[in-house]
Amino acid sequence: MESPSAPAHRGCVPWQGLLLTVSLLTLWSLPTTAQLAIESVPPNAAEGEGVLLRVHNLPGNLRGYAWYKGETIHSELQIVSYVIDTQTTTLGPASTGRETINPDGSLLFQNVTQKDTGDYTLQAIVENFQNKQVTGQLRVYKRVGKPSIRASNATVTEDKDTVVLTCLTYDRGISIRWLFKNQNLLLTDRMKLSQGNSTLTIDPVRREDDGDYQCEVFNLASSDISEPLRLHVQYDPTLPSPGLSDGAMAGIVIGVLAGVALIAALVYFLYIRKTGGSGPL
Repeated sequence: MESPSAPAHRGCVPWQGLLLTVSLLTLWSLPTTAQLAIESVPPNAAEGEGVLLRVHNLPGNLRGYAWYKGETIHSELQIVSYVIDTQTTTLGPASTGRETINPDGSLLFQNVTQKDTGDYTLQAIVENFQNKQVTGQLRVYKRVGKPSIRASNATVTEDKDTVVLTCLTYDRGISIRWLFKNQNLLLTDRMKLSQGNSTLTIDPVRREDDGDYQCEVFNLASSDISEPLRLHVQYDPTLPSPGLSDGAMAGIVIGVLAGVALIAALVYFLYIRKTGGSGPL
C-alpha cells in the first residue's frame, strides 16, 4: 500500500514550477546600479560666470576624489584631489587656482573662460581600490555685446517709402531676433528678413509700422538687446486713406446710397399710410 504522502515525490506540483520561474525573473530584473554621472550647472556658461560640475550616483566606501583635465587619468593632468578621512585638498599641475573641490566630490569653477571648455574626468577612490571614473563636459561661450540698429531712413512716408533696418553686432555664432514696441515682431507680407536676420526690410511702410524697433542678439549662454530706434511714418494727404482700396471705397459709396434709398422708401410708405393712399385732386 502506498503512503498517503507518495504523490508529493512524483514530481513538481505546477504552482511550484511557476513560483521558481517568477523568482528567477525577479532576480534577472533587479534594478542595476545607477551609473556615475557628471552634470554641469549651468549646462552652458558665459565667460565670467561660476560653474559647478556636480556628481551623481557616487559609490559607497569612498576614500577620496581626484579631478583631471581631459579624458585621461594622468598625474600631469590632475587639477585637484581630496581625501575624505583627513579632509585634505591637494592642488595638481593642471590647477588654475579657480577650481574648488567640495566634500561631495563636485568641482566648482570661478570666473570661467572659453579656455575652460572641454572634458573633465572624476576618479572616485574606493576603499577596496576598485576605483570608478566618469567624464563630463564644461561648455563656456563668449558673452555677447550690446547691439545697435541703423535705419536707411528713420522718417518715411506711408505707402511710398521702403525702410531697411540693420542690426549691428561684432559677435559671431549668434542668433538675432527683432522686437517692435517691446514685443516679438510679427512679420507681415510687407516685411522681409535677410539670412541670419541681420536686416529687416519693410516695403512699403504703413502707418501701423510707426513705433520703436529693437534687435536682440543671443547665444546659448547670454543675450543683449539694443536701444530702441523710433521709426516715424508720415501720412501723405494726397494718397487715399490707408487700408482702403478703390473697391472698398466703391463699396462704401454704394452702401451709403442704398441706405438713403431705403430711408426714402420708408418715408414714402409712412406718408401713404397716413393719408390713406389718396392723392391730391
